[in-house]
Amino acid sequence: MHMQTQSVQALKRAAPQNANGENVARTMSSIELRDLINDARFTAGEPKVRNDQFLSRVEDELGDELEGVQKYYTPVYGNQVATYSLTLDQCMLVGMRESKAVRRSVLAKLKSLEAPRVIATLPDFSSPAAAARAWAEQYELQQAANQALAVAAPKVEFVDRYVDATGLKGFRQTAKLLRANEARFREFLLDKKIMYRMGGEWQAYQQHIDAGRFDIKTGTTDGGHAFNQTKFTPKGVTWVAGLWAQYNLEAQ
Repeated sequence: MHMQTQSVQALKRAAPQNANGENVARTMSSIELRDLINDARFTAGEPKVRNDQFLSRVEDELGDELEGVQKYYTPVYGNQVATYSLTLDQCMLVGMRESKAVRRSVLAKLKSLEAPRVIATLPDFSSPAAAARAWAEQYELQQAANQALAVAAPKVEFVDRYVDATGLKGFRQTAKLLRANEARFREFLLDKKIMYRMGGEWQAYQQHIDAGRFDIKTGTTDGGHAFNQTKFTPKGVTWVAGLWAQYNLEAQ
């Protein structure tokens, strides 16, 4: 019960406001994120994660993103516990490591912290000017939707728009090309069974490798550790761009 209360407080604290009541950049401490995840793990019947284990996961997932992020210590039950201050996007990336049941619960809570949607109000149709503005706005929205549908169509050429045909693209390069939020793009790849995590590395499902959408590059670190890197081929970027556009349309 105490842990659940902590997580609720974490959700409230993660949406700071300035003196004008406007939302500012939202962050969450790694301890608050750990408590939120542990609540979801408890509900799903999974064991809770110790802070040292959780910090290792954070550091493994975020890697270079933690450069310049100071690790500080927070008193918890009389002990000094190592802590990072994370953005919501970073929290989502860490949450993607969890099982499906835990991941869905954690991401739903994190997404609730994002900027609130503006509630639409009906225009004053008794005013010709207001009605005209409303019609123009609706027309622009419809045009944008039609354009997105065209992008999602199989016959549209994505190569010129998204792909540098001279080489392979990593996850972050592909997300940047598609102007996609990395955490949501990860969620999309998992939900659509395009990629999965194994042994700390992101792997593509074999059918997509066989279809020529991914290529596997192998290498060895300076310490002699062998590793595999899964890269999108130009064909793969073309293919995933269409799926991603359609995925976003369905979410609207």
